[in-house]
Formats: sequence, C-alpha cells, structure tokens
Amino acid sequence: MLKTMKNREVPSISTKTRGLKIKRFYTTPEVHPFEEVEWELRVASFTDEKGETIFEQREVEVPKFWSQTATNVVIRKYFYGALGTPRRERSVKSLINRVARTITDWGLKDGYFTSCEDAETFYHELCHILVHQKAAFNSPVWFNVGIEEHPQCSGSFINSVEDTLESVLDLIKTEGILFKYGSGTGTNFSTLRSSKEKLSGGGKSSGPVSFMRGCDTMAGIIKSGGRTGRAAKMAILNIDHPDILEFIDCKANEEKKAWALIEAGYNGEFNVSGGAYDTVAFQNANHSVRVTDDFMWAVLQDKKWQTRAVTTGEVVDTYSARDLMKRIVDSAYICGDPGLQFDTTINDWHTCPASGRIQASNSCSEFMFLDNSACILGSLNLMKFRHEGSWDVAGFCHVVSIMTIAMEILVGNSGYPTQTIQGNSQKFRPLGLGYANLGALLMSEGLPYDSDAGRAYAGAITALMSGQAYKTSAMIARELGPFQEYAVNREPMLKVIKKHISYLAKIDRLEISRSLIEVAEQVWEDAYRMGQRYGYRNAQVTLLAPTGTIGFYMDCDTTGVEPDISLVKYKKLAGGGLIKIVNRTVPEALKKLGYSTEQIHAIVEYIDQNDTIEGAPGLKPEHLAVFDCAFKPSKGTRSIHYSGHLKMLGAVQPFLSGGVSKTINMPQEATPEDIWQVYMEAWKMGLKAVAVYRDGCKRTQPLSTSVS
Repeated sequence: MLKTMKNREVPSISTKTRGLKIKRFYTTPEVHPFEEVEWELRVASFTDEKGETIFEQREVEVPKFWSQTATNVVIRKYFYGALGTPRRERSVKSLINRVARTITDWGLKDGYFTSCEDAETFYHELCHILVHQKAAFNSPVWFNVGIEEHPQCSGSFINSVEDTLESVLDLIKTEGILFKYGSGTGTNFSTLRSSKEKLSGGGKSSGPVSFMRGCDTMAGIIKSGGRTGRAAKMAILNIDHPDILEFIDCKANEEKKAWALIEAGYNGEFNVSGGAYDTVAFQNANHSVRVTDDFMWAVLQDKKWQTRAVTTGEVVDTYSARDLMKRIVDSAYICGDPGLQFDTTINDWHTCPASGRIQASNSCSEFMFLDNSACILGSLNLMKFRHEGSWDVAGFCHVVSIMTIAMEILVGNSGYPTQTIQGNSQKFRPLGLGYANLGALLMSEGLPYDSDAGRAYAGAITALMSGQAYKTSAMIARELGPFQEYAVNREPMLKVIKKHISYLAKIDRLEISRSLIEVAEQVWEDAYRMGQRYGYRNAQVTLLAPTGTIGFYMDCDTTGVEPDISLVKYKKLAGGGLIKIVNRTVPEALKKLGYSTEQIHAIVEYIDQNDTIEGAPGLKPEHLAVFDCAFKPSKGTRSIHYSGHLKMLGAVQPFLSGGVSKTINMPQEATPEDIWQVYMEAWKMGLKAVAVYRDGCKRTQPLSTSVS
C-alpha cells in the first residue's frame, strides 16, 4: 500500500515559515498517479554468452505501455533485495514510490514546501513524471535512495590527488566506494611528479601514468553499483606535464597489444574474463589531455611548447606544439583516446572562480567543476513533450522545475565518500539536469540532425531547459538561501548567466517557432532578475550526460544529444546470436513529412528488408537527410558528416552549465588529418571538450550496422 499524508506518519518539519508552493499540472487531488496507469505482470530475464538464463524474475508489475527492454533493465538493475526473498521489490510502483516518497519526506523535513499539501502535490507530480518516463534520475538514486540512511545519489564525481603515495592510495579507495554505489569519477593526475623527477628520498618517481594503471585495474574489478556494469572513470593530464608523451601513447599501445592477442586466438569481446581487452590496461577509463588556449595558438602558429617539472616549475623538455598534437591525433585514430579538454574555455564559463579553478571532469566530460565535488544527474525524455507535432513548453518547464527541486533536495540528504566532497557539495550544490532522445525528436519533426533547423531547435530547447532550471534554483534560494559560496562568486556568476543570455540572439529564429524562443528569452530574463535579488541555490544546474541505463528506463530511441547510430542495428546476443533493432521513429517522421499510411508501410518494410532507407519506394530525395544516422548502413552510402556532430555541440554548449558527453562519430575511412581538423574546430567553436570514435577502430563493438 502506498502511503499518503493522511495515513502515514508525517516527518518532523522545519520551523521555517516559508517554502515552495507546488502547483498540480499532471495530477488530480486524492487520485494517486499510479491509479491512472494500466498495469500488467511480466517476466524479466537476461541470458549469458552461452545462452543460459542468468537472471529471471517472474510476475513483476510494470506499466503496460513500458517496453520489454525497459522492463528487463529496470527490474534487474534497480529493484532492491535478493531474488526469492520477501525484501525483493516486485513492482515498479514500489521502486518509484521508494524514491519519490523518500525525496518528498526529506523536502518536508528540510523546509522546502509551504505545507504538507504542497509536499503531497510534489510527490504526486514526481510519481507521474517517473512512471510516465518523462524524466529519470541517475542510477545511484535508484540503487540507493530509500535504502541507505544517507545514500550516495550523485552519478558524477571529481576527485583530486596529491603528490604522495598515501594520497594515491586514498584515491583508489575513494574511487572503489564510488564504483560500488554506481557512480563515475574523474581525476587530473598532473599534480603527481613526473617519472623524470626525483623523489624526496633520492629515488625516481614512477610518474602518474603508472598510478593510472593501478587505478584502472581496480576500476575493472569493482562493478558499477555492485551489479553488472563496468566502472566509469576519466584520467586527465595537462599538456605541460613532463610525462605527457607517455600519457598520449599509453592507451594506443595497449590497443595494439589487444589486437595481437585477438590474432593469437584470444576472445575479442569486451568484459570477457581472460579475453584480449580484459588482459590489457586502461580499458576502464577515458583519457583526456587538458590543453590551454596558449597551446592551441602554439599549434596554429607552429611554435615550440615546453613541459615543466611539477616540483620546481623548471623546463624539462621542449617540443614542437604541432608534433604533440600529431601524437594526440595518431593515438585517437588508433583507439579513440585521448580526447581534449579546453581548460581556458572551461574556466571562462566558471560560475565560482573565486573558489578555485576547474581542473578536471567526471568520467564523460560533462560535469566540470571544482576538485572534490559531486553532481546528481537527471535527464528528461524529449519525445514525451512532443504532442502531434507541437512542443509542450508548459509541461517541459514544469518537469524541469520538479526535477530541479527533487535533485536539490537530494544534495542535502546524500552520503559522500569523503568529508571534503561532502563539504563542497554543501557549499556549491551543483546539479546536472539534461535530456535524452534529441536525435529521435529531430527525426520525428522531419528535421535532419545535420541542419540549421535541427541545430536551432536543439539550441532553443537546451536554452529553455537551462533557463528554467536556473529560475527554479533562484526560487529555491528565495526560500532557503543561495549556496554558501554564492556571495564571494556573485558577480562572476551573474556574468556567466548574462553570457548564456547573449547566445540566445545567435539562434536562427527563421528555423524554429517564435513562441519557443520567446519563452526561453523570458525564462532567462526571470532567472537573471531573480538571481540578482536572491542568488541561486545551485552553482550549476545543467549538462548533457550519456543517459545509458536511464535511457532504457525511459524507452528512448537515442541517447543524450546523439543521433541514432543507424536505422537498423544488430546487437550481439549471448551465445553468438544477433538481434535486429529497427528505429521506431521513422513512421512518425514520414507522417510529419506528409506521406500516406500506404507509403509509410512500404518504406518501413523496405528498411526492414534492406537495412537502409536509400532507394525506398516513393521516398523523396530531399527527405533523405532526415534519416541520416551516425554510421553508414551496411547497404547504403549516407551518414551524418562528422562536422554535423561538431556543429550540434556548438549549438547546445552555450546554454549548459557543464559540458556534453558526446562522441564525434567518424567513418572508418577517416584519416588522422580529419581528426586533427575536428580537434581544432572544436576549440575554435568554443566547446569545452571533444572526443572522437572512428568506426571499427576497435576490433569488436557491441553495436554494428551489419550482420557480419
């Protein structure tokens, strides 16, 4: 039975007389949102590489409109309790209630709501949003909230390391705790002295790359959330560190070892015990080189670049800046790493420079903030706000506000692995709201991902999301006060808010609905005006995360800001089989473009038979670009050019507090020169970070566009 305020013990309430008034948008008083959903019993199951069942739970209660994929993933990943025991959750109702009710109780206790009635309204609205897949929290919230007294709720962490062995060992311990509870982390290792510098006792330092190897090994041992996923981490080194060449080359060298092992007969699949990739190092971390504008200008002007000792600041080596960039590009061509993080740009958008510089990011480069900080993530499902070709601006803004309030409540009630991270979370309270399904949304609207119209639409939606989140943060600050470090950062933060606003004028208004951009402008004006008066409760509010597991929760066709990989994909199954996955957005797009029911049926049938839309009967040539995907189909010639991925990042980045988890997908025939161009253009466009993946550069990958 789901408890209401009428039949449950009300938590002790803060003595504050103020609080948030919550308006009903989706729900009805006295009617629980679950009562308006049709439910059914299903079986959730998974098999291993031998085709044998490794997980099965029968008679689980799920919404009838959820897919079987969402059912399987949510039940296996998020249900609490051992299988076959009374504590095991058996319904999505209990999962969502566990999270939503706990957050509401905490909010009531901490004075977020004006009254118990407002708290109950918040609870109902949050339940509706979650059960209807309109948004989802990051995995640690589902793993831990309602179970642990002070649960780890943040999906992303940034950890520092000092130039001592004790600090390195503490880092490994902290990372292990984070991985255990389902979070990812990143560290800039540039504080560690290089292998070219001496230890205080007279010996030679191992250098940061050797310690990265140890951290990577531990990440490979500890499964994310104590379940089945791999740990997620980021290793960063500054371009002026003396060991920069070793860092640039290390992952590519290990990739070559994996190739040799595969050719010798070792299993080439990922996450296989004793397989090729399980045997080599650095497979559990993304690698990024941290570069400054000075370095990038040195590359452009073909100047020299010096590395400096960590301990003394003395020059160690002098290189050609272009030679260093070429080494970065050559390594990325082989294995996709390292990516680049643009230090100067990142700190130009920093809301709290008075409290320190941003040195690092989380595992996927979307959370960028001070060292020893944490960020709770949440994502909206953009397709849930598209109704018969129109965009539900009011519903979107409402969900942004409810999710922002919920994530803010979580900050103060979460557990953290170290006192330093806990302290910074209380001082700055950064949030990471984002979205998924952009690729599907644009296709359903008949807009090519690589088009001015597609980018304008994405930019406007991103602007609306961030503006509403900052506005909500200011509303919370009005009731509970701004984050602790706001006063010393007030002027630079307001300057960043105005910088966001200035980019609204750059959105192409001829390509989108005028009302959408007008609402975004008004929301940002409100956010700035209220921030001036009350401050902000959160130092950051938005970013774009990869939305892997929660993308399955929300039944998304595309993840994060990505386009679809291909209209038809083949996913490797246990036992060596394949499952064919056909894009579900194509019929909606064809309908939007004016095709008849008969024409849509014929085109979809053609795709199913030929693995491509190219050559489909009755399809107009000018509509082909709408269906372009990241990779070429096995029997086609078209794909989104890598410049299209870059331009999309350029369209959304100016409206985000943090960065974007986005890989620039490149075709197999792409050259190192092409990657060079991507890295240079990313910097010129003002992106905060960039990473590439050349199709087929790994000897195996879980998704492909052909059966071979």
